[in-house]
Amino acid sequence: MIRLLIVDDHPILRDGLRGTFTGETDIEVVGEAGNGAEALALVTRLEPDLVLMDLRMPQMDGVSAIKAIRGSFPAVRVLVLTTFDSETDVLPAIEAGATGYLLKDAPTVELLRAVRSAARGESVLSPSVAGKLMSRARKPPQSKLTKRELEVLTLIADGATNRSAAAALFISEASIKTHLLHIYAKFEVRDRAAAVGEAYRRRILS
Repeated sequence: MIRLLIVDDHPILRDGLRGTFTGETDIEVVGEAGNGAEALALVTRLEPDLVLMDLRMPQMDGVSAIKAIRGSFPAVRVLVLTTFDSETDVLPAIEAGATGYLLKDAPTVELLRAVRSAARGESVLSPSVAGKLMSRARKPPQSKLTKRELEVLTLIADGATNRSAAAALFISEASIKTHLLHIYAKFEVRDRAAAVGEAYRRRILS
């Protein structure tokens, strides 16, 4: 019997998921949580075999919850079920310890198969997610930041505007914008905040 915990901040979706597993003789829904913090508390109390985890939730997001659950309860598997399949969603979840990653538009039969596979410890990826990971693996490694790009990023991380960063480095604002665009491309992000966050994640900034 697979003891399953459903984690999603939408009650209607949780009800629908619970209904999906009703009648499955080898799957028992032992609880529901509306955010990562509730999930962690229920894992401690209910000791499920598998957690079906959404990613974007209040109080504690899915990635933080996955890290906490896998860190304290390594025997508990986590299968992500979300609507988001961008690299910025997929990679942190996999790195946090998720056993699988499935999208909410998956057919019921695929969801049931994924739950059973993930409970056995098998990796489960939706086709679009697997494609993104394969595409990323085939990409040549991005070059490191130049000394100037690192200087710009450090100033931005400290709260500098383009103008103040330009003044501090004795270059033009246009040059700052160009360096930022190069940083975005290397980090595969779209804005300053994401670039700073990625730099901390990669431990380029500390």
